[in-house]
Amino acid sequence: MSAASGFMDWLFGTRPGVACLVVGGIILFLIIAVVLERKTRREFYNHEKSEDDWDLFDDDDESGWSDFDEDNH
Repeated sequence: MSAASGFMDWLFGTRPGVACLVVGGIILFLIIAVVLERKTRREFYNHEKSEDDWDLFDDDDESGWSDFDEDNH
Protein backbone atom coordinates (compact mmCIF):
# COMPACT_ATOMS: atom_id res chain seq x y z
CA MET A 1 0.00 0.00 0.00
CA SER A 2 2.93 2.29 0.63
CA ALA A 3 4.08 1.95 -2.99
CA ALA A 4 0.69 3.10 -4.31
CA SER A 5 0.66 6.00 -1.86
CA GLY A 6 4.17 7.01 -2.89
CA PHE A 7 3.24 6.87 -6.56
CA MET A 8 0.15 9.03 -5.98
CA ASP A 9 2.21 11.53 -3.99
CA TRP A 10 4.72 11.70 -6.84
CA LEU A 11 2.01 11.91 -9.52
CA PHE A 12 0.02 14.74 -7.93
CA GLY A 13 2.66 16.39 -5.77
CA THR A 14 5.63 16.98 -8.05
CA ARG A 15 6.13 18.88 -11.28
CA PRO A 16 7.29 15.84 -13.27
CA GLY A 17 4.26 13.89 -12.02
CA VAL A 18 1.84 16.61 -13.07
CA ALA A 19 3.65 16.90 -16.42
CA CYS A 20 3.14 13.15 -16.90
CA LEU A 21 -0.57 13.62 -16.17
CA VAL A 22 -0.87 16.41 -18.74
CA VAL A 23 1.12 14.59 -21.44
CA GLY A 24 -0.76 11.36 -20.73
CA GLY A 25 -4.08 13.19 -21.07
CA ILE A 26 -3.06 14.71 -24.38
CA ILE A 27 -1.97 11.33 -25.71
CA LEU A 28 -5.18 9.68 -24.47
CA PHE A 29 -7.42 12.22 -26.18
CA LEU A 30 -5.31 12.08 -29.35
CA ILE A 31 -5.81 8.32 -29.52
CA ILE A 32 -9.56 8.73 -28.92
CA ALA A 33 -9.78 11.37 -31.68
CA VAL A 34 -7.91 9.21 -34.19
CA VAL A 35 -10.07 6.16 -33.46
CA LEU A 36 -13.31 8.13 -33.77
CA GLU A 37 -12.14 9.87 -36.96
CA ARG A 38 -11.27 6.54 -38.60
CA LYS A 39 -14.62 5.11 -37.53
CA THR A 40 -16.47 8.11 -38.98
CA ARG A 41 -14.56 7.99 -42.27
CA ARG A 42 -15.28 4.28 -42.59
CA GLU A 43 -19.00 4.89 -42.06
CA PHE A 44 -19.32 7.93 -44.37
CA TYR A 45 -16.73 7.05 -47.02
CA ASN A 46 -18.89 8.09 -50.00
CA HIS A 47 -20.54 11.20 -48.58
CA GLU A 48 -20.75 13.89 -51.24
CA LYS A 49 -21.04 17.53 -50.26
CA SER A 50 -24.55 18.93 -50.68
CA GLU A 51 -26.04 22.44 -50.47
CA ASP A 52 -26.83 22.01 -46.75
CA ASP A 53 -23.30 20.93 -45.78
CA TRP A 54 -20.98 23.53 -44.32
CA ASP A 55 -17.26 23.55 -43.78
CA LEU A 56 -15.29 25.31 -41.09
CA PHE A 57 -12.58 26.09 -43.63
CA ASP A 58 -14.88 27.09 -46.48
CA ASP A 59 -12.92 27.16 -49.74
CA ASP A 60 -15.79 28.50 -51.84
CA ASP A 61 -15.10 32.13 -50.97
CA GLU A 62 -11.97 33.16 -52.87
CA SER A 63 -11.52 36.65 -51.47
CA GLY A 64 -11.69 35.91 -47.75
CA TRP A 65 -13.55 39.16 -47.19
CA SER A 66 -16.59 39.61 -45.02
CA ASP A 67 -20.03 40.23 -46.49
CA PHE A 68 -20.21 43.43 -44.44
CA ASP A 69 -18.42 46.45 -45.95
CA GLU A 70 -17.32 47.91 -42.60
CA ASP A 71 -15.43 44.70 -41.78
CA ASN A 72 -13.40 44.84 -44.99
CA HIS A 73 -11.48 48.05 -44.23
